[in-house]
Amino acid sequence: AKVTPLSTDGCWRWSVDRYLLEKTKNNLIFIESPSGVLITPDGKKSKWNVYTKIWLSDRQDEGQTPINFISKHENRHSAKELKELGIVFDFAKPVGLVKHLYSLLSDSREDIVLDFFSGAATTAHAVMQLNAKDGGKRKFIMVQLPEATDEKSEAFKAGYKTIAEIGKERIRRAGKKIKDSAGLYAENLDTGFRVLKVDTSNMKDVYYAPDTNAQGSLLDQIANVKEDRREEDLLFQILLDWGVDLTVPIARETIAGKTVFFAAENAVAACFDSGITEDFVKQLAARKPLRAVFRDSGFASDNVKINVEQIFKLMSPGTEVKTI
Repeated sequence: AKVTPLSTDGCWRWSVDRYLLEKTKNNLIFIESPSGVLITPDGKKSKWNVYTKIWLSDRQDEGQTPINFISKHENRHSAKELKELGIVFDFAKPVGLVKHLYSLLSDSREDIVLDFFSGAATTAHAVMQLNAKDGGKRKFIMVQLPEATDEKSEAFKAGYKTIAEIGKERIRRAGKKIKDSAGLYAENLDTGFRVLKVDTSNMKDVYYAPDTNAQGSLLDQIANVKEDRREEDLLFQILLDWGVDLTVPIARETIAGKTVFFAAENAVAACFDSGITEDFVKQLAARKPLRAVFRDSGFASDNVKINVEQIFKLMSPGTEVKTI
């Protein structure tokens, strides 16, 4: 058959040398006719596309035989897994594949598994399944950009505006399903997770030197926290500053009418409310937290702000006090 010239929208699969080599091995070579139809060596027309194959026998001769085969974990399995959860997503990896790959790397039950291209969070699903099977305490960290879903996709029509939203919902539903069927290990199986987003500082940007600040703008510098930040945002900033594990348990309590966050039981006590009084500080100091933190503008008066450290020195000298 006559070979057509290389078109502007195509490219050569093999070099000439590679083509001649494969031909000597009697591998199938398909030639494109002038009409654009593929012609097989026996002259028959083919409706199939051109595929490049690597033969196992060749790799064995070259000493490059693969150690493990994972062909039984096909991508079609992932479609079924997501359908059972009511999640719509294309090109997800099968849970079985991720578990198989993990088994090649570790046999520990307390690993931290990181997936920097989380997608539909298949890795998180796999880690929870592994823990449900053997009672492990593995943790997962999923990283995913808030990449927008295609407006024509089924995922977008289902209400998922970003791939990250798909992953979060998949973890919620998979976690519930796994815990419901975990049997012996269900009671101690942790399927919870926290969603953290990379953002700018919680504190307002200050661009002025003291001698360039107008007197009328000084009041603007009192509240140094950005208006759109929540108490939880400030809390996690403190945990990062102090090097506290972001997965520790966090409890919210009310003391003297103020909201206080206790992280890792008594490791950190944080109150970001306004109107902090000495009475409140004394009640908090009586709990003897390892660290205590307040908002700089949250004290009822300058006297309270000055006396905070003295109160803790008297009642809880081991507490590290900080204001933000």
